[in-house]
Amino acid sequence: MIRRRRTEEDDLHNTERWLISYADFITLLFAFFVVMYSVSSVNEGKYKVLSETLTGVFNAPQRSFQPIEIGERPQGSPEQAAEDVIQPPVTEAPRNPTMDEAGRTEALRAMADQLALEFDELINQGVVTVESNEEWLELSLRNSLLFGSGDAEPHYDAFEVIETIASVLVDKDNAVRVEGFTDNQPIRTNAFPSNWELSAARAAAVVRMLTMEGVDAQRLAAVGYGQYQPVARNDTEEGRRRNRRVVLLISRDASIRGAMR
Repeated sequence: MIRRRRTEEDDLHNTERWLISYADFITLLFAFFVVMYSVSSVNEGKYKVLSETLTGVFNAPQRSFQPIEIGERPQGSPEQAAEDVIQPPVTEAPRNPTMDEAGRTEALRAMADQLALEFDELINQGVVTVESNEEWLELSLRNSLLFGSGDAEPHYDAFEVIETIASVLVDKDNAVRVEGFTDNQPIRTNAFPSNWELSAARAAAVVRMLTMEGVDAQRLAAVGYGQYQPVARNDTEEGRRRNRRVVLLISRDASIRGAMR
């Protein structure tokens, strides 16, 4: 009896196993139809947008009032006569830059007079020069006013000089190019392998000091020329002293990039 009961239970179990496979198949089939429905819904939306776009393009009003004709027209046609009339170009009222440039040139000269007055004593000593023309104001400072020998760190007296210059520049918009120069004596240190680095570092130091005094950094540029733009001969001590200088070129214009071209 026991062996016979186990056989019936086994047969019942074997006859119901197909339900598991059937349930899995139905589940997969349902998921497949869900995915297909989702894809078809997205595509339908895309097609709808595309259809509306094309409809708007083809139904747009004609923008050309007269088609372009290929070939020659008969002489004396009204259309040809109308085209032969030259229409005057529409132009804006021209600006008058002359007055603006004249005003800025006059302001540059006034700035030169103010700097010459501020550095009157140093100009008499020959360590500061002020020169100007219609486009530039050149303020030249001996390096001894600002730096020690072979150094780009400003000494104590330099701050008073830069403060005076900044007081003239701070409420203006003129572009300022600071240029550093050296003599032809070679320098080879860890900080300054050549006179290029020394002259550029001195120009950058002056720019940094001007910004500390309130001059807008966007107006400033620093350039180093090394020993290659002398104003005197380097075979004498006086000539080398004159060549060691920092020059502030103050432009009539406000754009620093335009002033450097």
